Amino acid sequence: MTEHISRKELKQDKIKESIEHGAEAVISHGQFTLILVIVAMVAALGYGGWRFYIERQTGKASIEFDKAMKAYQGRVGAAPDPAVPDEPVYPDEMARAQDASVKFTAVADKYPSTNPGKLARFYSALSLEDLERHNQALEELKKISGSSDKELAGLAQYQIGIIYARTGKPDEAVKVFRALADKPTVLVPRPLVLLELAGVLRTTKPQEAATIYQQLKKDFPNTSTADQADRGLDALSPKS
Repeated sequence: MTEHISRKELKQDKIKESIEHGAEAVISHGQFTLILVIVAMVAALGYGGWRFYIERQTGKASIEFDKAMKAYQGRVGAAPDPAVPDEPVYPDEMARAQDASVKFTAVADKYPSTNPGKLARFYSALSLEDLERHNQALEELKKISGSSDKELAGLAQYQIGIIYARTGKPDEAVKVFRALADKPTVLVPRPLVLLELAGVLRTTKPQEAATIYQQLKKDFPNTSTADQADRGLDALSPKS
């Protein structure tokens, strides 16, 4: 005999099935939520750990940077000052620059992701320039000229232009200074860049240099910028 399922039994089976599916959905949702919570906790812990690591590295880098800066600003050719017994003393400027270069490079290489490490890279380049190792200085500066820190990048680009101008590459210097003049920064303001640009153009395009100097005098009257522009114009004037 074929068994017949009553409507009541069928309805109960459907209710049971719905409950089972509902329970599975709740459990699955609960597991998913738990996974999200765990992922969030791991991310938070990871961020906290990374932040702690960076802060700790920055602290260490700052200490080493200060030591390098003492070398960079060390006393030359004089007896130690009794009032500053820890101040480094060097026989000449080259010895001072060499020591500063080594110290700054060590900080930059060891702590490249920290602000003191990045700034150390810039001062390493300045020290190399003092040693007249211009190509190496340019290599260091180019490493930070594209930095996300616009101020640091601006300083690096400005110094690159200075080196080009001092090493007989006026066209490259002009290119750098024109770009900087269009996008100046707080630490590398437009008047400063234009004075350097005009200084390079004095030998290649004296008329344009004169125009820049005149504009600087007009835009910044009664300032040191105007005084430097006057000296630039005097240098352009033919001597009688």
